[in-house]
Amino acid sequence: MNDQNPYDPYYPQPQIIGYDEYGQPVYQQVPPQAQQSYDAYDPYAAQQQQGQPHAPQQPQAPQHGQQQGYGYDAYGQPAQPQQPQYDPYGQQQQPQQQGYGYPSYDTGQQWAVQPETAPAPAPPAPVAAPAGVPGQRSAPEDGGERDYRTEQFSFIEEPDEDSEDVIDWLKFTESRSERREEARRRGRNRVVALIVVLALAAVGGVGYLWSAGKLPGFSSEEQKQNTATGPQKRDTIVVHLHDLKGGGTSTALLVDNTTTGQGTTVLLPNELSVSTDDGTSTTLAKSVEDDGSSGTRESIGNLLGTEIAGTWRLDTPYLENLVEIVSNIDLTTDVTVPSDKKGEDPLVTKGENQTLNGRAAVAYATYRAPGEAEAKQLQRFGQVMYAVLRKMSDDPKANADTIATLVMILDPSLPEKDLGASLAGLAKHAKGGDYKTALLPVQQDGSLGEGAADSVVKDILGGKVSPPDQGGAVRVSLRDATGKDATEAARVVLANGGFAFVGGTEADTQKSSQVLYGDDAQKATAVEVAKTLGLPESAVKKGKPAGNAAVTVVLGQDYKIPGSKK
Repeated sequence: MNDQNPYDPYYPQPQIIGYDEYGQPVYQQVPPQAQQSYDAYDPYAAQQQQGQPHAPQQPQAPQHGQQQGYGYDAYGQPAQPQQPQYDPYGQQQQPQQQGYGYPSYDTGQQWAVQPETAPAPAPPAPVAAPAGVPGQRSAPEDGGERDYRTEQFSFIEEPDEDSEDVIDWLKFTESRSERREEARRRGRNRVVALIVVLALAAVGGVGYLWSAGKLPGFSSEEQKQNTATGPQKRDTIVVHLHDLKGGGTSTALLVDNTTTGQGTTVLLPNELSVSTDDGTSTTLAKSVEDDGSSGTRESIGNLLGTEIAGTWRLDTPYLENLVEIVSNIDLTTDVTVPSDKKGEDPLVTKGENQTLNGRAAVAYATYRAPGEAEAKQLQRFGQVMYAVLRKMSDDPKANADTIATLVMILDPSLPEKDLGASLAGLAKHAKGGDYKTALLPVQQDGSLGEGAADSVVKDILGGKVSPPDQGGAVRVSLRDATGKDATEAARVVLANGGFAFVGGTEADTQKSSQVLYGDDAQKATAVEVAKTLGLPESAVKKGKPAGNAAVTVVLGQDYKIPGSKK
C-alpha cells in the first residue's frame, strides 16, 4: 500500500510514473494549485490530516452547468458524464490532455480536470490486476448508497517469492548438473569394468585353450610330437598279478613317459616268447614261475629293447586291500562275473559305471570265461589297474604310506619309496586323461607280431633300438623262412657267438638268406652275425630289422643247419 488516502473518494488519485530500485511505485507530485482547488470544493478537506502527500497533478473542478451521468454532487452542480476506461490490468485509462477526475457522490465517476503546467506523464508500467478488498461492493444503479469498485484502487504486491524461486531454480539446476555428472561418471566406470572383464575373459579363454591343448600351435599333441623326435625319458616298471586262488599270473608294463606326459599300460600275453639265462626260449608265464622277478624282468627288457626299473609283485589279496583303501573303483564292465557260491548274486554285473569293491575288483581282473581268449582277461586286468591309478594319490609319500599299509612282498629292485614315486606319476596321468592301455601283439608261436615294432616297441617303449652299451650283447632276432624249423639251431649258434637272441618267428619260404640292419653303425655287427651263422657277407643288407633288435636274420633255404646232412 502507498501513503495516499485510498478511502477518501474526493481525494485526487495520483499518477504512477514508474518504480524505484526496490520495486516501490513512484508517484507524480500534485501541484499546490490543484491541491488548493480540491480543498475549495471538498467539504471534507478540512478534516483531512496534515502532511498528506499530494497527487502528482491537481485536477480541475467541473464547469458549471455540466451534467453528470447519474445525478448531482454535493455542490449542486451537474457533472459532465465521463466514460471511464480501464487498461488490461485494472487501471483507469484517461483520455489525452485529461487530468485526474473526482468521483461523485452518486456514481463514483470522475470529472475531467485539465493539468496546469505539469508535463504529460510517461505511460504507467502495467501491473498485475489488484485483488479485490474483502467486503467491497459496487455502486447500485437505483441511486441508493453506493459502494466502491475494486478498479478504483491500485494494490502493489511485493514480489517476495521471486528470490526464493530463483534460489530454488539454482538449486534444481545445480542438482541436475550433479546428477548428470554422476551418471556420466558411473557410465565411465561401467565401461572400464566391462573392458577389464572382457580382457580377463580373453586371457582366461586363451589360458584354457592352451592348457587343454586346443590352441593352434600349442596343442599337447603337437608338443608331444615335437618332443617325441628327441630323446625321451621313461620310467617303466613291470607288475605281475598272482592269482593265489585260481592260479596263474597276469603281466603288464606300466610306462610313465615324463617327456611327453603320457602314461601307458602295456599288456603282455603269457605266451610271449622270451629268452632264459642260458639262451633258450620259454614263455612269459613259465619265466615268471621259474625264473622269478629278476630273470623275467631282464628277459622282457632284452626282448623289447627297453629298460625296466623294477618289478611289482601284486598278489590278489593285496589288490583287494588296495581297492578297499582307495574306497572302491568305478569302471564299465563287459561281462557278468558269477559268485563262487551257488544262489548268491553275481560279484560283478555287466554295465556302465559299475562300482566295485575289493573282492569284486579281483574277481573281474582275473575272470576268463570258458573258451574265451586270454586277451579278454588281460584287458579286464588293465581296466582295474587304470581305475586303481585314478583313485591313488599323486603324492609319492602318500603312496609310499599306502603301500606300507598293505605289507606286500616287495622286490629289492623296487622299494616302497620308488614304487610310490612311480605310481604317483602314473596316477597324475590317469587323472588328467593322458593315459591309455595297449596290448602287445603276439603270434601263435609266441613271437612278436609284425606291427609290434611300430605300435608298441618303438612308440611306447623307446623308439628305435639304441646301439648296445660297450661290452653289451647285440640283440638279434630271427625269421625262419627255410621251411625246415631252423630257429632253435640258429638260436644256439647266436648265443654261443655272444649275441642276445630276442625271439624268432616263422616266415614265408624264400631261397636266399638276409641279415638286415637299420643303422649304419650296426653294419659291422651285421657282418659279424652273418659270419657266425655261416652266411656270406653279400647277405648283409640295410633294411628294417625288428623293433626289439639291432639285427634281424631272415634264414632262407640256402642256410645249412648245423649237424644236418642236407
